[in-house]
Amino acid sequence: MFATLSDRLADTFKNLRGKGRLSEADIDATAREIRIALLEADVALPVVKEFVGAVKDRARSEEVSGALNPAQQIIKIVNEELVAILGGETRRLRYAKSGPTVIMLAGLQGAGKTTLAAKLALWLKDQGKTPMLAACDLQRPNAVKQLQVNGERVGVPVFAPEPGNGVGDPVSVARASIAEARRTLHDVVIVDTAGRLGIDAELMQQASDIRDAVQPDEVLFVVDAMIGQDAVVTAQAFLQGVGYDGVVLTKLDGDARGGAALSIASITGKPVMFASNGEKLTDFDLFHPDRMASRILDMGDMMTLIEQAEKTFDAEQAMKAAEKLSGRGGQFTLDDFLQQMQQVRKLGSMSKIMGMLPGMGQFREQLENFDEREIDRIEAIIRSMTPGERENPKLIDGSRRARIAKGSGRQVSDVNQLVDRFFEARKMMEQMARGGGMPGMPGMPGMPGMGGPKRGKAKAQPKKGKGAKRSGNPAKAAQEAAAAKDKAGAVNPFATPGEDVDYEQAAAALDLPKDFSKFLK
Repeated sequence: MFATLSDRLADTFKNLRGKGRLSEADIDATAREIRIALLEADVALPVVKEFVGAVKDRARSEEVSGALNPAQQIIKIVNEELVAILGGETRRLRYAKSGPTVIMLAGLQGAGKTTLAAKLALWLKDQGKTPMLAACDLQRPNAVKQLQVNGERVGVPVFAPEPGNGVGDPVSVARASIAEARRTLHDVVIVDTAGRLGIDAELMQQASDIRDAVQPDEVLFVVDAMIGQDAVVTAQAFLQGVGYDGVVLTKLDGDARGGAALSIASITGKPVMFASNGEKLTDFDLFHPDRMASRILDMGDMMTLIEQAEKTFDAEQAMKAAEKLSGRGGQFTLDDFLQQMQQVRKLGSMSKIMGMLPGMGQFREQLENFDEREIDRIEAIIRSMTPGERENPKLIDGSRRARIAKGSGRQVSDVNQLVDRFFEARKMMEQMARGGGMPGMPGMPGMPGMGGPKRGKAKAQPKKGKGAKRSGNPAKAAQEAAAAKDKAGAVNPFATPGEDVDYEQAAAALDLPKDFSKFLK
């Protein structure tokens, strides 16, 4: 969503590189580029003015003028100001001290409230809560049925005494849902309310009546992040008509410019609490302003990636794979590779995962064009192999590769490519697991030809010289030879040319087997 803004800011910062100090003209030019970038991203004008003013004031201060690298300081300032307009700190849910916690969702029709209710229920379930959904949207056709289907998918019960489709009193259903939650011992009730295509008095009155009936602990305003400036207008109208405690942004994975996310928190004074960034019911999490700012500035979001990996990866399988790569648990096989790949897929699309890494903005086009089905093709090739071939890929010769290609519906070249890449990747991972570092880096121990001894091979022998220098005086040379003999403590069987050698004595000094002496006669 923030691709355009990220690209513009990246170009702006690129122009600052190499400058020892920033002049007034540099600061003005940078501020102008940032202003254009924010306006193009559909950020509200008051927010843009406040943001650019804060950046210019801090850029003129001593924290930049005395810095060794002004460009990095400007990036740091922009990052901190982005965090500020996004809400500052992460806002978490408040739970009721007694009785069920009531969370009411409000917003326009089409913002994704019903789907988000199920996402929130699943998220709460993962937090150890026992949520229940209350179907109070009795106006939109099949809204009750949609909530029931989504509730079944996430394993959360839905309280729906009325069929909806224009039948039933939403205020009575909301009030009855609290009593049902107490009876069934559910500690959270999520109330899904009706929306309208636009702001009207009937919508506001119904939302207010439900709020007064259930006295919610949290009222969350659900807004479509793709509707641009209208999101700010709608947010202000709901704040005045109903009131809410936090904002939930939906469709953050869309291709809109994303100005709503940067404007709502600053204009309404209400924090963005959650963000939905995909169609799957698991594509939902807390909104972290610092992480979102980091993504906008193409500095990655490693914390979110790590948290998702911790929730998704099987720790025991990961430990076994690490042991194999370090050489303690056997050889890393194609079966292990397939298991690791399946765990990575649980994190989501590869383009989304790669997008969380720092500096990936420059590869955005390649990530957007990445074919997710390629992983399915790799899995098909591996599953077409026998257990023995997966255990030892070196068994895969020409005829086996042809059979595997036919079984997986791929070309022989695809099988060749997978096997070759597997061996290269395994070699690299084994070297990294053993502390060798990345291949090709100079001075790393364990890397062939990189300054350290080769694994499994003898240490390099010193270069052969021209031999020890001998004195031209025969008497002195004899003394030096005798001294060398005493120092060695044994007869040297390798004589210098021109010297008389007692071969029997030399053979005895070598301590050869008795039956070997016949070869010396």
